[in-house]
Amino acid sequence: MRMRTWVLGACGAVAVAVGAAGPAGAADTPEADLAFHGSAVMSGDQVEVRLTPSNSGPSAVPDATVLLRWSAPLAEQQQLPSGCARTDERTVVCGTGTLAAAETGDQIKVTVRLKGKPSEVTLEVDTAWNGGVVDKDRANDQLKVLVLDTGDAYAF
Repeated sequence: MRMRTWVLGACGAVAVAVGAAGPAGAADTPEADLAFHGSAVMSGDQVEVRLTPSNSGPSAVPDATVLLRWSAPLAEQQQLPSGCARTDERTVVCGTGTLAAAETGDQIKVTVRLKGKPSEVTLEVDTAWNGGVVDKDRANDQLKVLVLDTGDAYAF
């Protein structure tokens, strides 16, 4: 009987210790506000995206990854810039590099070829990975842009 009481007591002590560590660990997580601004131009079967990542802080972001997803499938062959990779038939991800607090990162330029020649495409921009920081304002890093095959730049 004592053995069981002691085991239950030990389990209760561990649960209390784990419960106490949870909120303290969450409070230590750095916070940053990532944002992506740029433009997209569609001409024929190509879409050129230029975007600039920024971080309003308060903490630096050691590295982040921006996700670019198109509503139309991409052509099989792509010439992606260094730091970018295709993840599926409609998606490309690109690293942003380090983003100091209250600073703007380097511009990322990605040109993709679409399968076929759609007259329009929707581009979704999102943070795929944020370097382990908490971003409480996701409205400025989750965007959708309608891009028409006009050769005009559509800003986001």
